[in-house]
Amino acid sequence: MTPPTSSWFRRALARRHGAVWLFLALFVAVAGLTRGLLLVKSASSVAFDLSMVAAFAVGLLFDLGAAVLFAAPLVVLLAVLPANFFQRRWARGLAGAFFCSAIALLIFGAVAEWLFWDEFSVRFNFIAVDYLVYTKEVVGNIRESYPMPLIFAGILGGTLAVAWLGWRAGLLQAWFAAEPEPLRRRAIVGGAWLAVATIVGVALDAEQIPGFTNNYHRELAKDGLWSLFAAFRNNELDYAQFYPTLPVDEAFRRLHAELARDHAEPIAPDVRDTLRFVRAAGTEQQPNVIQITVESLSADFLSIFNRASHLMPNMEEIARKSLVFERFYATGTRTDRGMEALTLAIPPTPGRSLVKRPRNENLFTLGSVFQSRSYDTAFIYGGYGYFDNMNYFFGNNGYRVVDRASVAGSDITFANAWGACDEDLYRWTIREADAAHAAGKKFHHFVMTTSNHRPFTYPEGRIDLPSKISGRAGAVKYTDYAIGKFLRDAEAKPWFRDTVFVIVADHCASVARKTALPVPSYHIPLIIFSPGGHIAPGTVKQLMSQVDYAPTLLGLLNWSYASRFFGWDVRTADRDGRALIGNYQKLGLYGPGMLSMLMPVRKSAEYNCADDTFALTERPATLTATTIAYYQTASYLYRNQLYRRLTLEEQADFAGRAQTGASPPKAGE
Repeated sequence: MTPPTSSWFRRALARRHGAVWLFLALFVAVAGLTRGLLLVKSASSVAFDLSMVAAFAVGLLFDLGAAVLFAAPLVVLLAVLPANFFQRRWARGLAGAFFCSAIALLIFGAVAEWLFWDEFSVRFNFIAVDYLVYTKEVVGNIRESYPMPLIFAGILGGTLAVAWLGWRAGLLQAWFAAEPEPLRRRAIVGGAWLAVATIVGVALDAEQIPGFTNNYHRELAKDGLWSLFAAFRNNELDYAQFYPTLPVDEAFRRLHAELARDHAEPIAPDVRDTLRFVRAAGTEQQPNVIQITVESLSADFLSIFNRASHLMPNMEEIARKSLVFERFYATGTRTDRGMEALTLAIPPTPGRSLVKRPRNENLFTLGSVFQSRSYDTAFIYGGYGYFDNMNYFFGNNGYRVVDRASVAGSDITFANAWGACDEDLYRWTIREADAAHAAGKKFHHFVMTTSNHRPFTYPEGRIDLPSKISGRAGAVKYTDYAIGKFLRDAEAKPWFRDTVFVIVADHCASVARKTALPVPSYHIPLIIFSPGGHIAPGTVKQLMSQVDYAPTLLGLLNWSYASRFFGWDVRTADRDGRALIGNYQKLGLYGPGMLSMLMPVRKSAEYNCADDTFALTERPATLTATTIAYYQTASYLYRNQLYRRLTLEEQADFAGRAQTGASPPKAGE
């Protein structure tokens, strides 16, 4: 067959490394089509202006860069195969199979991006990396959430269609007609391709993508596979390397000024620590505490925050008898971030949460404070706790672990890929509470639910919305049903009136907005129900962060204790509150009428934030240094292993000083 010469591309194909050009064309075509489809899907949230043109231009650059990098193994293979290798029919069959496989994988990646965008409204990021690690839950979730046979049939049909069109166009035939090339030429051409790949890998960085006003534009400018591997490589960011910094001592001085709002006595005000002594005025109470941490529970699901919602009648009834915090904000967008804030009361450091990082043992947690009073502390989870490193984190920070793997199969009446239904989880919780009470111990149990998560399946017949097909609405209503049933079942127990029930979310259901840190998408409920009157019902209107939960709860119980928490009791703070909010890269400080934001590489921005619409307008930086102080010190304490729990002896010493009115020890005592 005579090689086609009607175009430059066909002439490029008629060489040994012509297959690389064919792969690049396939890669860029699928990536561009994916970007176009994502644009159509998000048409109501984007602006069709020059910014969009720029986004597509940047996207094309990253598509080409990703294609060159992914082609590197093919470049090496074509260089080392013998000169006459593709003269054999079976070798051509292998080549055809390779390209069919490449087409299938590219289409599969496009479908995966579509589904990922459907849930998170972003290209692949740290979440996708986690999904690759925890395949059991993820594969099960996908299988239960989507019509996989139909999707795979579509991928197969698309693959065959593209392969047929390519064959009809004579593209592979043009490559097969290439004359055999000597090793020296193959090595030179292959080396040139690898040099280009090396330059791309060094010079091209996702951080170079412009900071578009509309965050959807920035996401569309990314290449999905490039973003996936970048996230895998950078899922733990060094704060000092990527973010604005202050001299370390200045950062701690600013932080100490912030922490002084809780009127605690600084133990070491001149050192790099947050350690201080919180002295309560009233008589200490020691009720049991069951903390129900609800998966993906936005404040908007409750009618007390959103009158249009009627999905949670049980919660609404509970709220009328509880202490309700009206302006409570999550620190992040994932369950592990919620766990981090609710246990450690520390700002969200960039990259992965501390729950999933190495060297996260023996940290200062809410559980460690409860243990200083000889409480039984347990983490009770409906799923397998190895997911997100939960079991390791809680098991090495003072909690017993009760999860799906630790109960008998007969203890599970309904489960999906993420875990047992909430009813099963609450039955386990009551059993653990019964055991602690029978042993004469007070208890603090951190209970983590899973039912309000895709695929949104739950036992039939519990509510008036069918499982799965009702989507998030059904899952939320079932979540509410299960909480109501749990409290009714607990009411018959002897420990019920001596127990404080906390209902709090780990994060919101969605953070898909036009801005990089959409403040409303961090608003979550915090409701404290005390049937025995340990905590009076009412409302707290102060702005507060998840990092304020632990010290506020302990303040409500009138506990005196040594604290390393970044938060404070919002009821007694002498100034306006603030919320610390972040995603995987952007870190924010939200206060009344303002939002300060830190970004890689050493960038910052500050905005006026409208109280009603949360619309942002740029303003001069006045709080950036304070924002830096929060996040820089949090990263510093973790990296230097200074955010450690206190020994029981140290806590006892502080408690004794509180009872006698003695001052806490200073640094070096």
